[in-house]
Amino acid sequence: MKHKITVINESEIKSKHKHIHDPYEYYKKEVTIDHNSDQCYVAFYEIPPMKSNYPYHYHEENTEVFYIIKGNGVLRTEDGPILIKAGDTIVSPPGKHGVHKITNTSQDNMLKYFEVDTTNSPDIVHYPDSDKLGIMKHNEVSSFYKNNAAIDYYDGE
Repeated sequence: MKHKITVINESEIKSKHKHIHDPYEYYKKEVTIDHNSDQCYVAFYEIPPMKSNYPYHYHEENTEVFYIIKGNGVLRTEDGPILIKAGDTIVSPPGKHGVHKITNTSQDNMLKYFEVDTTNSPDIVHYPDSDKLGIMKHNEVSSFYKNNAAIDYYDGE
């Protein structure tokens, strides 16, 4: 199938809201989800005051790029917290040195950013705080597992 150029205005994209577990909440407008994009993922995110959208994590296979459109927050990294603000661009490379978490530190205002990710699939995502990992395949349901159970390669065979 041939891919075509996509032109879409943010105002035309339906926002998806997710708030299943405190302190995580976000609104997301996916640019590429319905446009047969298989090499990158593009979305707008808004994070409410004092919330994060995802836990502290890193990807083994994918780069994530964030451009802060409005608001202020903190980017948690392996080297410590970094204050972020409108106009900042963040590049999170694959691997443990790209571990990150974005939190809106405002009491009153949304933190809004534009995200572009590579979509190498499958990808393994590590969550150091909870000692779990996720196996993610582009445009499919993800699976999550605890890391703390080491077993032999032939266990159960």
